[in-house]
Amino acid sequence: MSIIDHGNNHKETKLKHGSLHIFANETVFDRMESRIFEMADNNLRIPRVQYMSYTPDAHVGVGTCIGTTAVWSMNDGFVSPSIVGVDIGCGMRVHLTNLTKDDIQDKSTRRAMIDAIEKYVPTNEKTTSNYDDVNLKDVLTEGVHALPEKYYIDGMSDRVETSKFNYNKDYLNDVPEKSWARAKGQLGTLGGGNHFIELQAIEIDPKNRETAEKWGLFDGQIVIMIHSGSRAWGASLGRIYTNSFKAIMGAWGVSNPDPQLVYAPVNTQEGQQYINLMYSALNFAVTNRHLIAYGVQKGISEALNKEVRFSVLYDLMHNYALKEFHQNQPMLVHRKGATRALPAGHFLNPKAYKETGHPALIPGSMATASYIMVGKDAGVKNFYSICHGAGRVRSRKATKQMITVDEFSQSMKVGTDEEILVNHRTLDAILDECPQAYKDVDQIIDSIVGANLAEVVAKCHPMAVLKAL
Repeated sequence: MSIIDHGNNHKETKLKHGSLHIFANETVFDRMESRIFEMADNNLRIPRVQYMSYTPDAHVGVGTCIGTTAVWSMNDGFVSPSIVGVDIGCGMRVHLTNLTKDDIQDKSTRRAMIDAIEKYVPTNEKTTSNYDDVNLKDVLTEGVHALPEKYYIDGMSDRVETSKFNYNKDYLNDVPEKSWARAKGQLGTLGGGNHFIELQAIEIDPKNRETAEKWGLFDGQIVIMIHSGSRAWGASLGRIYTNSFKAIMGAWGVSNPDPQLVYAPVNTQEGQQYINLMYSALNFAVTNRHLIAYGVQKGISEALNKEVRFSVLYDLMHNYALKEFHQNQPMLVHRKGATRALPAGHFLNPKAYKETGHPALIPGSMATASYIMVGKDAGVKNFYSICHGAGRVRSRKATKQMITVDEFSQSMKVGTDEEILVNHRTLDAILDECPQAYKDVDQIIDSIVGANLAEVVAKCHPMAVLKAL
């Protein structure tokens, strides 16, 4: 493996089957495990790949590393469920409130808010929601536009990456009944793993105060950050088409050293079937996050005994494959654990963010800051992809073996006035999601800023966290 240093936290590694671009500072790059380069070379075996890169949060995933951007032409390229990820449409949402840090500093107030939110947002993975007036098929085809009027929140359709993905809905007939049955009742539910709801206090970056103010942000403001995806609907499609693609690759005599890496030409029946149904899962994911936010608003308003104003800052995804135009050519851009960050003036920005560029939402871990960023023009070199979070540094099993509950407790400031409250009564239950399981998010952000891909608008400090029970 040879390395070309392009400067500004941008390295290009020459692997056996092609080039991999990596955007990371020296500290992060030196700690990257060798396995991610092996996985990249397997990905580069897919024919006619136009470009592939890792963001600094890159780490080993199934078939493809999380933190990957991979690009093919829409005309003769490939689509890969492995480079989309099983949780199709997994992403972030931030809602602005009219609350300040002082309003919820008292720990008993925050505890009451957590308890009330859980009345409206199921955090137990076995519990279903009660949105009986929301039609699943309508959501899959119309996105948030299918929701009854009572679920309206300011910005719900014009401050999102995409509020409705259009596709051939006839493909829904190919989805087995058990997938429909499993997805019913999961709209508005959080899900497990690294999904979360956080109450955060904003700290504006002085260099981008003007942009922050245009977005409605102010120092000390409480925002709600939500991380979730397409739940059972996307998971079911991911499994179905991973197995389906494996079968057709076998029939075609196509193989890869990694049996978990599957792909097919865009223009085959199988490729079109997957792409169209993937868009149904994206509609589900955006609507799911919206209904979670609706439940959070109801819970907080109930806990504080007053109507708390909510508005959408932005909703975006980091597990998908989108048709985008680059150099006036239609491309299929896969992002697995990578966030699109468009700069000011880019034609794909929603109208509300044409002037500034849209907010790019980057979570940290439970005891560390998250970030709100904005893309820069130089991001074109990486197809406008940046990190999606801190990125795991060790597996769940290894975390439980290496990190103690006391260490976790100290990082959460337990027992102090600044304690970050969680919905779990014991930290042991979520030890595998402790901040020590993740890379240093400040190093990840430094890598992105140093690569000139995006810059920080605000830092978000956690005050309360809800995770799956």
